[in-house]
Order: sequence, then C-alpha cells, then structure tokens
Amino acid sequence: MHWTNPFHSDSRHAIGPWTYVLLLGLTTLPGCTHRIEVRPLPSHPANTSIPRSLQVAVGGLTIQGADHMPGITLLEWPPRDFSQAVLHYIRQRGTFTAVSGDSADLTMKLTARLSMISRGPYVYHIRLHAEMGTATDPIKSYDVERSAIGSSVRWVTASDRDPIETALQLALEDLLMNIESDRSLYLGKEPVRDSKP
Repeated sequence: MHWTNPFHSDSRHAIGPWTYVLLLGLTTLPGCTHRIEVRPLPSHPANTSIPRSLQVAVGGLTIQGADHMPGITLLEWPPRDFSQAVLHYIRQRGTFTAVSGDSADLTMKLTARLSMISRGPYVYHIRLHAEMGTATDPIKSYDVERSAIGSSVRWVTASDRDPIETALQLALEDLLMNIESDRSLYLGKEPVRDSKP
C-alpha cells in the first residue's frame, strides 16, 4: 500500500502562489510610486535654422492608462520636469536662436498626453499638440504621436522612465522637423525689437 504524507507538497507548486501573493502585496504598497525625470536629447542637429527667438509655454500634461488600474505601480511625472525636458531638447536641437519661457519673436503653446497600454510589454504612447504663433497672431498648429515599448513588468523606475524618454524624444523630433519644414512661415515674422534705448 502506498501512503501519502498529507504535509508534503511539491515545493515547485507551493512557492508559486505565495510568491505571487508577496509580489502583488509589494506592488500595492502606498509608497510604490515611480517618479519620472527625463532628459531626451536630439538624435541630430536641426535640419535648418530659424533665426527667431522662441517662447515655450507648456500647458497640461495628462496621463492615462495602466498606471491608474488597481494593483499597478503608480507613475508620477511632474509637469515641471516635462516642461524642463521640452525646453532642454529644443535648445539642444538648435532650431531657434534662443529658447526660453520669456517673451520672444515666436511662441509655442504645448500640451501633452501620455497613454500606457498593457498588452504583454507595456506600450508608452505620447501625443503632443503645439500651437505656433506670435504674441498676437496664430500661425500653425501641429499634432504628433509616437510610441515606445517597455518591459512586461514595472519593477523599477527605469522600466517606466526609459520608454517614456524614448517616446518623448521621438515625438519632439517629429514636431521640430515639421516646424523646420515650415521655415518660410516663421521668417515672415519680424523679430521683436528691444524697447530699451
């Protein structure tokens, strides 16, 4: 007769469920938040320059998708960091003679949306909407969308930060290439003259 020990279980099966419960508990801890800071850089300098200064006014940044689902690690991307990332990228690209948040020859009003989709690996999708103009008149608006694929799990901050930085870099590159293609639209606008004697 074969006796079965009721207290014995195959460790391969016993560890699995408990490991899952432990990991699930860790991901639902209140302090489990990925704070994102990115610094995308241009892959190449501007195709052409626009000899005008640019004022960048960054508006809303919305986040939609998987980071708001129960049991999923939260993601925090401060609007200030997004604004600094945009300014840094445009300055480094060299399309305009000067880029800041102060009054300039041209203005760019920019809003963004980050969407996260969980289908196997996480997909990070960024949409930028930019309105170009002068202080008084609109010139042209642009919409660009780019995506980057992340990992299947989001254990560490880099698993969110790296694909977000990649998607933002690609979107900004498309945006600036489109603006550079419309160079003639912006050359017709007179530079802002210094009012000081």
